[in-house]
Amino acid sequence: MRNLTLRQLRAIQAIMRHGTIAGAANEQGLTPPAVTLQLKQVEEDAGIVLFDRTNEGLKPTAAGLAFVDAGQMIQERLRLLDDEIDAIKGLRVGTLKLGVVSTAKYFAPRMMATFRKDHPDIEIRLAIGNRAETIASLRNHEVDMTLMGRPPKDIPLRSTVFGDHPLVMIAAPDHPLAKCRDISKERIAQEQFLVREPGSGTRISLEIFLSELPGRLDDLGTEMSSNETIKQAVMAGLGIAFISAHTIAMELEMGRLVILDVVGMPIRRQWFSVIRTDRTMSPAMKAFQEFLTLKGAQCLPFFDRLYPESAAPFYHPPT
Repeated sequence: MRNLTLRQLRAIQAIMRHGTIAGAANEQGLTPPAVTLQLKQVEEDAGIVLFDRTNEGLKPTAAGLAFVDAGQMIQERLRLLDDEIDAIKGLRVGTLKLGVVSTAKYFAPRMMATFRKDHPDIEIRLAIGNRAETIASLRNHEVDMTLMGRPPKDIPLRSTVFGDHPLVMIAAPDHPLAKCRDISKERIAQEQFLVREPGSGTRISLEIFLSELPGRLDDLGTEMSSNETIKQAVMAGLGIAFISAHTIAMELEMGRLVILDVVGMPIRRQWFSVIRTDRTMSPAMKAFQEFLTLKGAQCLPFFDRLYPESAAPFYHPPT
């Protein structure tokens, strides 16, 4: 590996992204024979095949994935070196690639704007995805840091809490349960749920909440692809939903949604900033982490109550 070059690593990464020599060559501004030669040299030096040739294109072998991962880490370290040199020069500049789960997009812009007041020369590049996509970006070194509700356990990570994350049951204002108190788990389980895709954080929490009711998880509800779609469906009267309270601040203020007073809710989780332990913190990462510790919770939506003030004093489920 002593003769391995950055150009070769970039070629391998490009082949991984495109699955073809031609696509990689076009991205790198090279000819296909030049990229083929680079790949051949690396495979000969390593004594192992990096890509399998299939009908669907070039697929990385385990060795190929190892080279891709090494290339990503080296590029990250070079970018970090740029930030460190700027810091040594006394420049408060840098970039931060921030990944957030889709639920966090409701407060991430406010958080970025607040951070920018103290660090105007640090650029934040925001990547929004569902839980699976955000974890994949973290695993593939595509982001520096992520904001999420439940860190994965199969990646070496450093997780830091920066705020509370209440999960609540919502309904349209004219729903029969909207003004009831102390709604039992058994009663709420009779409703039609609108839910996110399998593996999402809110869905997992709902499954845990309902798991002791026999058969209720067999048909959990109607799946929808985003929080926005779910909110619109709830407002239209298509069902109720279990959702992050931080996604519904505007609808609550406008009176278009209400939070149901269900026994055992809100379920209180936490927001985490998540960083891989196998990478060095850049000055921009350190600055943002310090900001989250001091001011992160202040950027989250605030709720003075979690059920309507006019709610009935209690609710007795029908016998």
